[in-house]
Amino acid sequence: MNGVARQVIDGRTALDRIGVAAHTGAAYTTVNHWHRHRARFGFPHSFAHDGRQWFWLDDIEAFHTAHLAAKRAELTKVDRRGDPEDLLGSGAAARVLGYASYRNLPDTLLHHPDRVEELSDGRVRRLWFRRTVWTVADARTGRQSTGRTPGTTGARKPHPYADDPRLHAAITLLAEADAAGQDRRGLGVTLARQLNITERTAQRLLAAAADASSVSRE
Repeated sequence: MNGVARQVIDGRTALDRIGVAAHTGAAYTTVNHWHRHRARFGFPHSFAHDGRQWFWLDDIEAFHTAHLAAKRAELTKVDRRGDPEDLLGSGAAARVLGYASYRNLPDTLLHHPDRVEELSDGRVRRLWFRRTVWTVADARTGRQSTGRTPGTTGARKPHPYADDPRLHAAITLLAEADAAGQDRRGLGVTLARQLNITERTAQRLLAAAADASSVSRE
């Protein structure tokens, strides 16, 4: 587990699962889901190199392009009629986007009205130009908003110890125990002494190592 997410192999760029997550912007768990159900999603097959699992970059890019296109095809149909300078309330904006209710409006619209009117009873009415609604519709990808500022959501780590250098020691210890047919019970004490850490931390590292090992074999 050296943290390398991409590598050039025989002149072609390859990605491991962490690299796929980083390249596509998807969560690591989503990459695992794609791979586990690759017959359904058309996710590329992996190949082994130096004891690790890899995917060709061009295969991943072709898959992701097709995947996003399929997601966009599932979106509601947008009403392109009308003057782009028309001001629309939330109900009208929802209808333009093909939604049954204003409650389905995306946060990118709800939190960024073009104009705000204060009504006589003190309530606030949000308004958007029709062209603004169209722009938001064109930017949809089929993914629900995470509530984070666009561009700040990175690929998730597969587990809290993904970049921890101590994880390699835990993986090695598990592999040696399995090769010798040794019971894994008691390895926490061994690892704790080896790394001079608490037994609780050692157990967490071993759990992460077991998870990483099982993922690499899928």
